[in-house]
Amino acid sequence: MHKLLTTTALAVGLVLAGAATATAQTDPSEPVTITLSPEQVQNLCEKRVPRIEKRAGRLLERINGGAEVRGSAEWLRTRAATEREAGRETSAQLLEERADRRAGRVDDLTKAKQWAADFRTAHCESK
Repeated sequence: MHKLLTTTALAVGLVLAGAATATAQTDPSEPVTITLSPEQVQNLCEKRVPRIEKRAGRLLERINGGAEVRGSAEWLRTRAATEREAGRETSAQLLEERADRRAGRVDDLTKAKQWAADFRTAHCESK
């Protein structure tokens, strides 16, 4: 998940960059411009963007899956109910919190997938 966020941050930076140019503010009065070479943009288009889209899609599918999908939020809630029925309230509470955290990542993953699609549209398909 950490690698996804790092990759997402890179994608966000590139999407916000416009025509493959990013502006970073070290001193508010002097903007610094970072320009990507055509090879770097090509690498992003061919390798990174498809990976981001694929990984975000798989994670969304898993999180939104039903009780039969191992690792989904619903699967965790089902496990929590089983733990609660067995009298293990502490582990049930932990599983509920984990399910809530996992379900809370859906918006971030959706944004990452959208940013990758926007980058592809803006920089990959126009060439």
